[in-house]
Amino acid sequence: MSNIQLAHNLKTLRKRHRLTQTDMSARLNISRQAYSNYETGKRTPDLDTLLYLSRFYGVTLNELVLGFSNASGNRIADSRTPYLYCENKETGNSIYLSEEELDFLLRFRSLSRENRQLIAGFLQSASKKTD
Repeated sequence: MSNIQLAHNLKTLRKRHRLTQTDMSARLNISRQAYSNYETGKRTPDLDTLLYLSRFYGVTLNELVLGFSNASGNRIADSRTPYLYCENKETGNSIYLSEEELDFLLRFRSLSRENRQLIAGFLQSASKKTD
């Protein structure tokens, strides 16, 4: 028997973090179709995968599987997380970004190389003034 709430939560969290099924399948080292089966409820992830996903999304295992953060309601479905998870590829450290920070990074990436260099220079100059 599939867990419909888990399937819904996996899809909601993935979209909230602006990831594709291909992104998640690569993280889990499974096929995109296998991951899709998790989100449609055709298959249920094993315990190790559930634990990884709960840490990755910054939610408890209960919240991931059941969707409830407390008696007042469903945190995953009803509200946005204050920070989004990403991983520093060089160090493997976890980084949590606010929506504003994520928006800034996405806009920064879309700029020309020249404009990115201007902003980087400004940030370096501004941080030296605060030191």
